[in-house]
Amino acid sequence: MNKPEILIIDDEPQIRKLLEISLESNDYKVISAENAKQGILLAANYSPELILLDLGLPDKNGHEVLKELRTWFNKAIIILSVINNENDIVSALDNGATDYLTKPFRTAELLARIRVALRNNHVQNFNNIEKFGDIEIDFVARTVKKNFEIVKLTSTEFNLLVLLAKNEGRVLTHQYILKEIWGVGSQTETQYLRVFVGTLRKKIEENPNHPKHIITESGVGYRFS
Repeated sequence: MNKPEILIIDDEPQIRKLLEISLESNDYKVISAENAKQGILLAANYSPELILLDLGLPDKNGHEVLKELRTWFNKAIIILSVINNENDIVSALDNGATDYLTKPFRTAELLARIRVALRNNHVQNFNNIEKFGDIEIDFVARTVKKNFEIVKLTSTEFNLLVLLAKNEGRVLTHQYILKEIWGVGSQTETQYLRVFVGTLRKKIEENPNHPKHIITESGVGYRFS
Protein backbone atom coordinates (compact mmCIF):
# COMPACT_ATOMS: atom_id res chain seq x y z
CA MET A 1 0.00 0.00 0.00
CA ASN A 2 1.39 3.40 -1.00
CA LYS A 3 2.03 5.84 1.80
CA PRO A 4 0.09 9.12 1.53
CA GLU A 5 2.45 11.95 0.64
CA ILE A 6 2.32 15.18 2.65
CA LEU A 7 3.99 18.45 1.68
CA ILE A 8 5.17 20.77 4.47
CA ILE A 9 5.61 24.45 3.56
CA ASP A 10 7.18 26.15 6.57
CA ASP A 11 10.24 28.35 7.00
CA GLU A 12 11.09 27.12 10.52
CA PRO A 13 13.62 24.23 10.37
CA GLN A 14 12.66 22.99 13.84
CA ILE A 15 8.97 22.77 12.92
CA ARG A 16 9.74 21.01 9.64
CA LYS A 17 11.94 18.48 11.45
CA LEU A 18 9.31 17.85 14.14
CA LEU A 19 6.62 17.36 11.52
CA GLU A 20 8.80 15.08 9.40
CA ILE A 21 9.59 12.82 12.36
CA SER A 22 5.95 12.71 13.53
CA LEU A 23 4.51 12.06 10.08
CA GLU A 24 7.07 9.50 8.94
CA SER A 25 6.61 7.54 12.19
CA ASN A 26 2.90 7.36 11.33
CA ASP A 27 3.47 5.93 7.85
CA TYR A 28 3.30 9.13 5.81
CA LYS A 29 5.75 10.09 3.10
CA VAL A 30 7.01 13.65 3.60
CA ILE A 31 8.47 16.33 1.36
CA SER A 32 9.16 19.83 2.64
CA ALA A 33 9.80 23.37 1.47
CA GLU A 34 11.16 26.40 3.33
CA ASN A 35 9.45 29.09 1.26
CA ALA A 36 6.45 29.72 -0.97
CA LYS A 37 8.25 29.45 -4.30
CA GLN A 38 9.75 26.07 -3.45
CA GLY A 39 6.47 24.85 -1.95
CA ILE A 40 4.37 25.69 -4.99
CA LEU A 41 6.92 24.00 -7.25
CA LEU A 42 6.91 20.83 -5.13
CA ALA A 43 3.11 20.81 -5.02
CA ALA A 44 2.98 20.98 -8.81
CA ASN A 45 5.67 18.32 -9.36
CA TYR A 46 4.61 15.80 -6.69
CA SER A 47 0.84 16.39 -6.33
CA PRO A 48 0.79 15.43 -2.64
CA GLU A 49 -2.31 14.13 -0.88
CA LEU A 50 -2.20 16.97 1.65
CA ILE A 51 -0.33 20.24 2.26
CA LEU A 52 0.60 21.69 5.65
CA LEU A 53 0.98 25.41 5.01
CA ASP A 54 2.44 28.08 7.28
CA LEU A 55 1.06 31.60 6.79
CA GLY A 56 4.29 33.36 7.80
CA LEU A 57 6.53 32.58 4.85
CA PRO A 58 9.59 34.74 4.04
CA ASP A 59 8.93 35.33 0.34
CA LYS A 60 5.15 35.49 0.05
CA ASN A 61 2.11 35.93 2.30
CA GLY A 62 0.61 32.57 3.18
CA HIS A 63 -2.90 33.73 2.28
CA GLU A 64 -1.71 34.53 -1.23
CA VAL A 65 -0.03 31.12 -1.46
CA LEU A 66 -3.30 29.48 -0.41
CA LYS A 67 -5.26 31.40 -3.07
CA GLU A 68 -2.72 30.46 -5.74
CA LEU A 69 -2.74 26.79 -4.76
CA ARG A 70 -6.54 26.70 -4.80
CA THR A 71 -6.61 27.71 -8.47
CA TRP A 72 -5.45 24.18 -9.34
CA PHE A 73 -4.80 22.08 -6.20
CA ASN A 74 -8.06 20.42 -5.07
CA LYS A 75 -6.84 18.25 -2.20
CA ALA A 76 -6.56 19.04 1.51
CA ILE A 77 -4.63 22.09 2.77
CA ILE A 78 -4.25 22.49 6.53
CA ILE A 79 -2.96 25.82 7.83
CA LEU A 80 -0.39 25.71 10.65
CA SER A 81 0.31 29.17 12.02
CA VAL A 82 1.24 31.14 15.12
CA ILE A 83 -1.43 33.63 14.05
CA ASN A 84 -4.48 33.15 16.24
CA ASN A 85 -6.41 36.09 14.87
CA GLU A 86 -10.08 35.44 14.11
CA ASN A 87 -9.96 37.43 10.86
CA ASP A 88 -6.97 35.45 9.58
CA ILE A 89 -8.60 32.13 10.45
CA VAL A 90 -11.89 33.07 8.76
CA SER A 91 -10.03 34.43 5.72
CA ALA A 92 -7.99 31.23 5.34
CA LEU A 93 -11.05 29.00 5.61
CA ASP A 94 -13.05 31.14 3.19
CA ASN A 95 -10.14 31.00 0.72
CA GLY A 96 -10.19 27.22 0.68
CA ALA A 97 -8.20 25.95 3.66
CA THR A 98 -9.45 22.56 4.80
CA ASP A 99 -8.54 23.19 8.42
CA TYR A 100 -6.59 25.58 10.66
CA LEU A 101 -4.36 24.79 13.65
CA THR A 102 -2.45 27.36 15.67
CA LYS A 103 1.11 26.81 16.87
CA PRO A 104 2.02 25.31 19.24
CA PHE A 105 -0.24 22.36 18.48
CA ARG A 106 -0.56 18.88 19.87
CA THR A 107 0.80 16.22 17.53
CA ALA A 108 -2.09 13.87 18.29
CA GLU A 109 -4.61 16.53 17.28
CA LEU A 110 -2.75 17.31 14.07
CA LEU A 111 -2.64 13.63 13.15
CA ALA A 112 -6.38 13.32 13.79
CA ARG A 113 -7.10 16.33 11.57
CA ILE A 114 -4.87 14.86 8.86
CA ARG A 115 -6.72 11.52 8.96
CA VAL A 116 -10.07 13.26 8.51
CA ALA A 117 -8.77 15.45 5.70
CA LEU A 118 -7.24 12.52 3.83
CA ARG A 119 -10.40 10.47 4.22
CA ASN A 120 -12.46 13.31 2.78
CA ASN A 121 -10.04 13.63 -0.16
CA HIS A 122 -11.45 10.38 -1.45
CA VAL A 123 -15.14 11.04 -0.77
CA GLN A 124 -16.34 12.12 -4.20
CA ASN A 125 -20.01 11.15 -3.90
CA PHE A 126 -22.23 10.32 -0.98
CA ASN A 127 -24.49 7.28 -0.99
CA ASN A 128 -28.22 7.86 -0.78
CA ILE A 129 -28.00 7.04 2.91
CA GLU A 130 -25.07 7.85 5.18
CA LYS A 131 -24.56 7.16 8.89
CA PHE A 132 -22.71 9.44 11.29
CA GLY A 133 -22.66 7.66 14.64
CA ASP A 134 -26.25 7.59 15.90
CA ILE A 135 -27.45 9.83 13.04
CA GLU A 136 -28.63 8.47 9.67
CA ILE A 137 -29.30 10.83 6.76
CA ASP A 138 -31.24 9.83 3.66
CA PHE A 139 -30.24 12.48 1.13
CA VAL A 140 -32.81 11.41 -1.48
CA ALA A 141 -35.83 10.93 0.78
CA ARG A 142 -34.69 13.96 2.83
CA THR A 143 -35.20 12.16 6.12
CA VAL A 144 -33.09 11.92 9.25
CA LYS A 145 -33.07 9.21 11.91
CA LYS A 146 -31.56 9.31 15.36
CA ASN A 147 -31.10 5.91 16.98
CA PHE A 148 -33.35 4.50 14.22
CA GLU A 149 -36.22 6.90 14.97
CA ILE A 150 -37.36 9.60 12.54
CA VAL A 151 -36.40 13.15 13.48
CA LYS A 152 -38.72 15.85 12.15
CA LEU A 153 -36.68 18.67 10.60
CA THR A 154 -37.77 21.74 8.71
CA SER A 155 -36.49 22.14 5.16
CA THR A 156 -33.92 24.71 6.29
CA GLU A 157 -32.75 22.52 9.20
CA PHE A 158 -32.32 19.58 6.82
CA ASN A 159 -30.37 21.66 4.30
CA LEU A 160 -28.13 22.96 7.08
CA LEU A 161 -27.48 19.45 8.39
CA VAL A 162 -26.66 18.16 4.89
CA LEU A 163 -24.21 21.01 4.25
CA LEU A 164 -22.41 20.28 7.52
CA ALA A 165 -22.45 16.49 7.06
CA LYS A 166 -21.11 16.61 3.50
CA ASN A 167 -18.18 18.63 4.83
CA GLU A 168 -17.54 16.30 7.77
CA GLY A 169 -14.44 17.29 9.72
CA ARG A 170 -14.04 20.61 7.91
CA VAL A 171 -14.57 23.98 9.56
CA LEU A 172 -17.25 25.94 7.71
CA THR A 173 -17.29 29.66 8.43
CA HIS A 174 -20.46 31.52 9.41
CA GLN A 175 -20.29 33.49 6.16
CA TYR A 176 -19.95 30.37 4.01
CA ILE A 177 -22.88 28.60 5.66
CA LEU A 178 -25.12 31.67 5.48
CA LYS A 179 -24.33 32.17 1.78
CA GLU A 180 -24.92 28.49 0.93
CA ILE A 181 -28.20 28.16 2.87
CA TRP A 182 -29.74 31.64 2.68
CA GLY A 183 -27.95 33.14 -0.32
CA VAL A 184 -25.70 36.10 -1.08
CA GLY A 185 -26.42 39.10 1.10
CA SER A 186 -27.12 37.11 4.25
CA GLN A 187 -23.49 36.65 5.34
CA THR A 188 -23.80 39.08 8.26
CA GLU A 189 -26.81 37.36 9.85
CA THR A 190 -24.75 35.22 12.23
CA GLN A 191 -27.36 35.40 15.00
CA TYR A 192 -29.90 33.92 12.59
CA LEU A 193 -27.54 31.01 11.99
CA ARG A 194 -27.01 30.46 15.73
CA VAL A 195 -30.76 30.10 16.22
CA PHE A 196 -31.02 27.39 13.56
CA VAL A 197 -27.94 25.57 14.86
CA GLY A 198 -29.51 25.66 18.33
CA THR A 199 -32.80 24.13 17.18
CA LEU A 200 -30.98 21.52 15.09
CA ARG A 201 -28.83 20.52 18.06
CA LYS A 202 -31.93 20.05 20.20
CA LYS A 203 -33.24 17.57 17.66
CA ILE A 204 -30.13 15.50 16.87
CA GLU A 205 -27.80 15.81 19.86
CA GLU A 206 -28.04 13.69 23.01
CA ASN A 207 -26.98 16.74 24.99
CA PRO A 208 -27.41 20.02 23.05
CA ASN A 209 -25.28 21.86 25.62
CA HIS A 210 -22.38 19.49 24.96
CA PRO A 211 -22.82 18.57 21.28
CA LYS A 212 -20.83 15.75 19.72
CA HIS A 213 -21.96 16.28 16.11
CA ILE A 214 -22.21 20.04 15.48
CA ILE A 215 -19.08 21.49 17.05
CA THR A 216 -18.63 25.25 17.50
CA GLU A 217 -15.34 26.77 16.35
CA SER A 218 -15.49 29.91 18.46
CA GLY A 219 -15.78 33.10 16.43
CA VAL A 220 -15.30 31.21 13.16
CA GLY A 221 -18.05 28.72 12.37
CA TYR A 222 -19.00 25.09 12.82
CA ARG A 223 -17.54 21.64 12.23
CA PHE A 224 -19.56 18.42 11.80
CA SER A 225 -18.05 15.45 13.61
